[in-house]
Amino acid sequence: MIQEEKYMRAAIREAKKAYALNEVPIGCVIVQNDKIIARGYNRRNTEGNTLAHAELAAIKKASKKTGDWRLEDCTMYVTLEPCQMCAGAIVQSRMKEVVIACMNPKAGCAGSVINLLQMAEFNHQVEIRRGMLEEECSSMLSGFFQELREKKKKAAQAL
Repeated sequence: MIQEEKYMRAAIREAKKAYALNEVPIGCVIVQNDKIIARGYNRRNTEGNTLAHAELAAIKKASKKTGDWRLEDCTMYVTLEPCQMCAGAIVQSRMKEVVIACMNPKAGCAGSVINLLQMAEFNHQVEIRRGMLEEECSSMLSGFFQELREKKKKAAQAL
């Protein structure tokens, strides 16, 4: 468990990179054979690109590193439950497992709104573990959105 927490802490460091860019602080790492092979963090606003999610960035890097689109022996550690786009990419990559810090009741697709990772109708299902360092990740996300609301309120008052 301590080794796995190390990987989630690495994902949190990636999320903090997003936070520093005023992006929603979501980060992830992909692990293969007890080694981090790819990292990613949310850069949607920075890049002006819908596809610039942490999970997609990490999957792209992991595929380049392994030389294969199949990531069957890999585990992803992610700070927030993946959305439908990322969940679909995770299934398509044949990822073995996803470890999720906190769930996303409004848009999560690993069990909150729907569970795309474990649909029997798909040709691949992904193992899921939830709640690793949940409080730390949840606090970071809550803090980010609180700051965002305060900034918007100050901007509105300045008008």
